[in-house]
Amino acid sequence: MSEDIEVIFLGVNDAGMRVYDWLCDQSGVFVRALLTTKEQLTVIEDTAPDLVISCGFRHIVPEHILSIPDMGCLNLHPAYLPYNRGANPNVWSIIEGTPAGVTLHYMDSTLDTGDIVARREVETDFADTGKDLHERLENAQVDLFKSTWPDIIGNKIEPIEQHDDSGTYHRTDDFDSLCELDPEATVQIKQFLDRLRALTFSPYDNASIQVDGETYYVDVNIRRD
Repeated sequence: MSEDIEVIFLGVNDAGMRVYDWLCDQSGVFVRALLTTKEQLTVIEDTAPDLVISCGFRHIVPEHILSIPDMGCLNLHPAYLPYNRGANPNVWSIIEGTPAGVTLHYMDSTLDTGDIVARREVETDFADTGKDLHERLENAQVDLFKSTWPDIIGNKIEPIEQHDDSGTYHRTDDFDSLCELDPEATVQIKQFLDRLRALTFSPYDNASIQVDGETYYVDVNIRRD
């Protein structure tokens, strides 16, 4: 019987694919499957892998699935938990001035609240757009996972518990509301620029404003002297 660690990977985004490809190249690891939909989670029940790893998976995994792997289920989240649980953490780090970063944590029955395995802050700059920070966070996720992998397989993890009364959380609906600019609003310049640069993510049209019955889309470009 093989002594390889059997892994099932959950993911769909760029960082997830990079971690998946890296894992597939590691000796002593057998990546049994890459799952991208909630319906495919039955594969975990059927195969009972040693470890589940998630990066970019868009669904909450049920508790009965999380209890199957002996080594647990780990998720990479592009935020410095407990800050910015949930959707669009790159945007909210800019908007709210919370620490930007990446976290590897155990998955539990709720979203991004499991014990922290490792985390790393990522530097930000006033010239950052939401896209700039998103790309930096994706790179940091991959680097964090690679550097933490020896501790994972060596059983050297010392998890840090998250507390319900700390951190921040945002839904996709919060992002949608942020995109609608009120033409009659009075704003503070710095806060408004933070909002616009957080929503600037070419080629997507995020920030919008309606003037004289027409919809206009707004991006911002901030440059250092």
